[in-house]
Amino acid sequence: MKLLLLLTSALMAMATTPSLASLSLSLSQTESLRAIKDLTSTFAQLSQSRDYPAMAALFSPSGILHFGNTSITGTQKITSFLKGNINSTLDTLIFATPLINLAADGRSGRGRYNSWRFQGDGKGATKLQGGIYENEYHLMNTTKDDAKGEWKVEVMRYYPLYEGNYEDGWRNYGGRDFGAVPPFHYTPDEAGLPVLPGGEIVETREEGMEELTSRIEVLNDEDEVKNLQHAYGYYLDRRMWTDVEDLLGDGAGAGGGWGGVFTVNNVGSWSGKGGVRKALERWMGPEGLKQGVLNEHLIFNTIVSVRGSGGSGEIIADSRGIEVALIGDRATSRAEWRIGFFQNSFVKRNGTWQFFNITIAPLVVANYSTGWGKGGTFPKSTITPQLLAYSRMHTITPSPTFPSNTTTNLTELERRIRRSAAYDGAENISNAYGFYIDFIDGAGCFNMSAIHHTLGHKESPFTGFYQTQKRVLDACTASYGNSSIQSRSSISFHWRPQPVILISSDGRSASLRARLLQPATARGNNSAQIRGGMYHDQMVLDASGIWRLWSVTIDEFYWNSGNWGTGWNGVTPRAANVSNPGPRDLTKQFPPDLILTGMGERERGFQGGTGRFTAWPDIQKMWFMYRNPVSGREPGGQYNGYWPGCVPCQHRPEWRMEKFGWEEPPTGPVMW
Repeated sequence: MKLLLLLTSALMAMATTPSLASLSLSLSQTESLRAIKDLTSTFAQLSQSRDYPAMAALFSPSGILHFGNTSITGTQKITSFLKGNINSTLDTLIFATPLINLAADGRSGRGRYNSWRFQGDGKGATKLQGGIYENEYHLMNTTKDDAKGEWKVEVMRYYPLYEGNYEDGWRNYGGRDFGAVPPFHYTPDEAGLPVLPGGEIVETREEGMEELTSRIEVLNDEDEVKNLQHAYGYYLDRRMWTDVEDLLGDGAGAGGGWGGVFTVNNVGSWSGKGGVRKALERWMGPEGLKQGVLNEHLIFNTIVSVRGSGGSGEIIADSRGIEVALIGDRATSRAEWRIGFFQNSFVKRNGTWQFFNITIAPLVVANYSTGWGKGGTFPKSTITPQLLAYSRMHTITPSPTFPSNTTTNLTELERRIRRSAAYDGAENISNAYGFYIDFIDGAGCFNMSAIHHTLGHKESPFTGFYQTQKRVLDACTASYGNSSIQSRSSISFHWRPQPVILISSDGRSASLRARLLQPATARGNNSAQIRGGMYHDQMVLDASGIWRLWSVTIDEFYWNSGNWGTGWNGVTPRAANVSNPGPRDLTKQFPPDLILTGMGERERGFQGGTGRFTAWPDIQKMWFMYRNPVSGREPGGQYNGYWPGCVPCQHRPEWRMEKFGWEEPPTGPVMW
């Protein structure tokens, strides 16, 4: 098997020489995938401005909004339905964990999302909603001779799964058990194929070398900036202020002359020597965590726009997204929601992207005990949201042949397109995992295992690692059986938002770090819960061109709410004399290939691992699979550690992807 994989890798490396036409097609497909994601994120961002007519305008003329059993058509009716019966002063709609498939002809696509919607009217009325969207998209207004077009929503289909008000929290939609799983628009194989095969390929005009190069560079830059934005959020979580300073380059530290501005609306603006740290300490507190301190900054719906050179000739980019912060300090009985948006700018210097300006715009800051129903405790935002362009389609104009139109340069451009396409492939297969295990049963076990490579491995929570696709399946069915569950009273969801995705130089493998955000719901009142952990995964492109999971590690849980009423501050610390939880039955019924206690220091404090079990509100060590994306600094300190690449492979080196012909992805600043 190993020899076969190595031969396959060699054959793939000898692929036919690309042409301008093939590069143009691959580029347009990747741009379309990004346009669909950005269109959906724009829809979410517009909700924070309560611009319901603009949201409705993102539908095609024949577009339909399905909400449960209700169907709405027409711009005015969709506008009215989106506004609803709450005259919202807060309306934050989130589309998380996209899994997108583009049709072979490039003119339509489908997407699956997890969703939250938080509303309040400032007078006491609130509404919480959670569910799954299955959407369809069409590319409008295109002709054979003119590639200018715009993606629109053709069908937005919402499956409500839980809802409630702030006072009581959410519970199962309608207070009843769950029946059928919201249908998947994809098979396990299609989850790893962002661009579906087959069908008639639409003829397109051939761009010149210079234009292709420019557009490919934009995609590559977007990947780096999005990673930078998401990594910044994780440093905020842990109050890693030195690493945040690093993200703004050499001038941001105490001895530097950083030229940007860090703004927290209605709090202040900081610049110059030490300005970043002053801003962070003023808004979030001192560096580092201690027992009962929660500083989670959940980032959703990030859009990145690369806008070319600034006045200095440096390349500039912008990001915009939604932030939901969960703030707590058990020692002072402080617990808050901070919900708003961010809009930041970046600059590329010496080949590396770094932050320049950071703007945090809180729309509501609310005590956990009272919520946002009456508007919270913070002044109204004075920052005007700047929407970034979501449509990447443009009119193709003839461009002169680039002087270096050689086979070598065409091959290099193909490699760079593959790397950006790999970003979407890795994100797809990551989110497929979460969607499949949300409704885990015999069918869920089959689908979940099918998205793993035949030689891949996966951690079963609190137990250990199982190697090979078959062992992953057997471990799952040993826990959940082979049958489908027709009805269930509760669900713990497995969102995987805010990915940092590191791609190998050849675009055939990836490392991904994503948040485990686990909203849970049941039938009864006060049953809503939220928990948080981290995923450390690797993916590979198999011999058939499908992305598969190679390695899955779950670090859980770093924090949790005991129940909705008391929140994350209401969790009582474990007494010193309480024993560790016992091992899962699975450990004896179906022993893993690598038990968690065999992981030594890496699993210290986690349930099922070594040492004393560390449970919230105590602070568990958090592991990073990458170095600082600007400075290359390794994570450190009492509660942060560095563990690159495949997590179990330091104990099972024979599981490393390099043994089977794939490259190990980078772990730090990337030079394309």
